[in-house]
Amino acid sequence: MSSLVPVRRPMLLRALAVFALATTLLTTALANTASAHGNIMNPASRNQSCLDRWGTNHLAPEMATVDPMCYQAWQANPNTMWNWNSLFREGVAGNHQGAIPDGTHCSGGRTQNGFYASLDTIGNWQTTNVNNNFTARIFDQASHGADYIRIYATRQGFNPLTQTLRWADLELVAQIGNTPAAQWEQVSGGVQINIPVNAPGRTGRHILYTIWQASHLDQSYYWCSDVVFPGGSNPTTPPTNPTTPPANPTTPPVVTPTTAPAGCTASYSVTSTWQGGFQADVRVTAGAAAINGWRVTLTYPNGQTVQNSWNATVSASGSTVTATNANYNGRLNAGFSTSFGLIGGNNTTPTVSCSAT
Repeated sequence: MSSLVPVRRPMLLRALAVFALATTLLTTALANTASAHGNIMNPASRNQSCLDRWGTNHLAPEMATVDPMCYQAWQANPNTMWNWNSLFREGVAGNHQGAIPDGTHCSGGRTQNGFYASLDTIGNWQTTNVNNNFTARIFDQASHGADYIRIYATRQGFNPLTQTLRWADLELVAQIGNTPAAQWEQVSGGVQINIPVNAPGRTGRHILYTIWQASHLDQSYYWCSDVVFPGGSNPTTPPTNPTTPPANPTTPPVVTPTTAPAGCTASYSVTSTWQGGFQADVRVTAGAAAINGWRVTLTYPNGQTVQNSWNATVSASGSTVTATNANYNGRLNAGFSTSFGLIGGNNTTPTVSCSAT
């Protein structure tokens, strides 16, 4: 008659426990490798800044008026903020200008199928006050270290409120070379490094652009931070629209029905393109009489799509895109103009029409 040996059950349990622990550690390690990276914390990047201000209250309706740029980012994709540490591209091999077309710097060239595209939106992002000499701080959650870090600032005269960011607008103001994570400062949750920045000759609002080439893979991180240098102004109350509307002239132009028809007209221009996408500006102009509102119809011939917009309410039906005024830019005096912007996939010029109310 056979019987069980008493020592086998504890041995089996210990083996299962060791296997479970090993599986847990492997799973955790893989998860950390996949999701734990980093960001620039000071001056904070656009999505980090929006997370800092609204992460615990991101459904607050007042965000639309007090912080409209963050509002449009949360509306476009809340994960842009929740995944604050994963704005990267892989396999760039140092060719950053080739991988990041003009107008897509802040989203890493629309990395991850446009996951961070809202960060490219032009407008009055909230800013951090800095001096012309200051220290930038980068946090590395996964202790990757850096092959190099480069920090650029926009040239004096660039206007982030109205202009598309281009490589030609950026000037190198700081960089460090190979720096293993062991040389970074140990902090809670990871490591951080401080980088001295020297950006002379700048006043007012600018964009700081940071490239972190992580050391563990060919993995490049891209961040836009909005700053104000001494000598310029930083609006304490952002306007209620994502971009600053043009100011009305104090003396309206003389317009007759023969030179400006009643109702409204609309003109369409592409301000930036990249592979598979574009950014366009549409200018609406009132005719011979003041209007209280407007509607622009864009008919695209080849199935274009609109993925993001500002300064208008935009909807699509088939190949037709309809944009109606926001509550702050509908009324236009005779001959006066306003504009709205959009970002879409593919790029073919549409037919454009405008109707006024």
